Amino acid sequence: MISLTNLTNYRIDKDFLKNITDKAETAAGGKNLRQISLVFVNENKIKEINRRYRQKNEATDVLSFEGLNEIFICPAAVKRQAKKLKNPFRSELMRVLIHGILHLKGYRHKKSKKEAERMEGLEEKILQSINGRKKE
Repeated sequence: MISLTNLTNYRIDKDFLKNITDKAETAAGGKNLRQISLVFVNENKIKEINRRYRQKNEATDVLSFEGLNEIFICPAAVKRQAKKLKNPFRSELMRVLIHGILHLKGYRHKKSKKEAERMEGLEEKILQSINGRKKE
């Protein structure tokens, strides 16, 4: 189950997010998360959270808190990243949500190169299963 809090002016499609979350959770296996809290925030707020909990004084696209099953997403950062990568906003939102869910399930890309490759491979597998094509 997803609880959604949108503290931004971006229109958020809850059904789209639920579909992605369900597919990502199934594909990732492991423990069932049961409840996931998605919070959409502006750049100032995600920067503040990033500074407080990760000691990084910068805005980011997604932050996950495993013990709380909580994911913070900054749509403005996602939009900027999508433009840079020449991807549609929805595709980039899907990618960061999957990334956040994998963190909730215990995956860590900062742990080692092997873990990063494992996480990236699973991220790609989930993306392919959802939209039926490879990452460009």
